[in-house]
Amino acid sequence: MNVLEVDNLARHFGAVRAVDGVSLSIAARETVGLVGESGCGKSTFARMVMRLARPTAGTVRIDGQDVWQLEGKALRDVRRHFQMVFQDPMASLNPRLKLGAVLQEPLSLHGLPGTPAELLHQVGLPTEFVDRYPHQLSGGQRQRVGLARALATGPRLVVADEPVSALDVSVQAQIVNLLQDLQTERGLSYLFISHDLHVVRHLSSRVAVMYLGAWMELGPVSLVDRPLHPYTQALVEARPKPGTATPSLKGDPPNAAAMPSGCRFHPRCPRRIERCSQEAPAWREVEPGHWVSCHLA
Repeated sequence: MNVLEVDNLARHFGAVRAVDGVSLSIAARETVGLVGESGCGKSTFARMVMRLARPTAGTVRIDGQDVWQLEGKALRDVRRHFQMVFQDPMASLNPRLKLGAVLQEPLSLHGLPGTPAELLHQVGLPTEFVDRYPHQLSGGQRQRVGLARALATGPRLVVADEPVSALDVSVQAQIVNLLQDLQTERGLSYLFISHDLHVVRHLSSRVAVMYLGAWMELGPVSLVDRPLHPYTQALVEARPKPGTATPSLKGDPPNAAAMPSGCRFHPRCPRRIERCSQEAPAWREVEPGHWVSCHLA
């Protein structure tokens, strides 16, 4: 059984289709990277998976249970199995609480064994940090605390929303290596959200590429080396390269409240043909496990 199964998930804000009917599964011990430009719907998708934003349509199942159909004790029992690491740990940690109290809260809420000191040790922080406040830590240390809090309940799935984007490159590598080590030790599954394809490539086994709330491409991480969709190709080419200026994806995304006809990427696509503006491409499997939404792929 998959740890996560998302089916036809959508979130609309009036005419704005922030997430527009996407499906995804994540197996045990698997990491799926979710990439796309800012504003494409990545975080909204994550919040619906975490039951923090109600879908307009679709289902989210954790270990086969529809989390949006659960309430009360049934929800609490399942909630411990999926946790989130946020982009800004300073904003997600209570500044008035010492770290010991921050980490004790999920243990007490679910009646779980363990201590805050043990959780800090598992993420590579000194146990004496239990008496420190969040502002007394560096950004990388705070992110480790956020990860420790997520691990406190013994989850099977961790949703990491841009967890290293605000960190220095050397600290990014430390956090990514820690995530990999914890996955091996605990059998975790990750939904890892990032705009950095280099980090996603290092950590993930599959990649989902989102544009204006829909999947453009989904497949093995090797698609980063051989992308089929022009949008994925543009993201790969926009990666910074040593000694060169950083290129940018040409044009701005269209107004999400007035989605273009046909392929939603066609106004910015360098390969577009007339059909692209008239007919939405089918979501099709072009190779085993490799899906794409493009007339030309």
